[in-house]
Amino acid sequence: MPEIREKLPALVKGSVLEIGAGTGLITEVIADATDGEIFALEPSLGMRSVLLSRLAGRRELLERVTVLPYGALDVELDEPVDMIVMIAVLYSIEDRASLWATLARQLVPGGRLVFNFREREAPTPGDDAEMASYRVGRHTYELWGRTLEVEGERISARFRYVIRHGGEVISEDVVDSVTHRPSLATLVAELTEAGFTREDAPEGLLVWGLEK
Repeated sequence: MPEIREKLPALVKGSVLEIGAGTGLITEVIADATDGEIFALEPSLGMRSVLLSRLAGRRELLERVTVLPYGALDVELDEPVDMIVMIAVLYSIEDRASLWATLARQLVPGGRLVFNFREREAPTPGDDAEMASYRVGRHTYELWGRTLEVEGERISARFRYVIRHGGEVISEDVVDSVTHRPSLATLVAELTEAGFTREDAPEGLLVWGLEK
């Protein structure tokens, strides 16, 4: 997400909890924008291993970045932080009431919650559509996807990851996923109820301050 990586640094300040750190691309952006302590939350062992390898390559970060093997609903820090960053995570969480309550406990009064969001029309179930295709060496990698079902904000989709050699398929993996895409009005109502106040933010991001 190059656009997010460009806009995020101006918002970062103090100590930070990153929800869903993945392989650490956003973690590095955060670390370069603040001298504060960082807690990088990532439940996936595979992604966490890449994150740790990335940090090992930047030894100056090893003293102030702590990697936590938890999900977003399980985190409980020893002391609250100044800011929470959550990029490419919101749509994977169904129990948002518990999410907002959990995150509020991790923030100091007046702390900020920042996450990416764009409101879009619900997709329509249909046939496979090619989402990406690129060549690496002698192989072509393709990503195909289609929407299976839409029920309110719950969207079921199927993705096919295809590898071709000389035009022939040599590998194909199918992954089904479920996402939850709330409207902006829904998020405003939920976060207001949880004690947050919306603040100005760059396009593509939402910023919420925890009431003092």
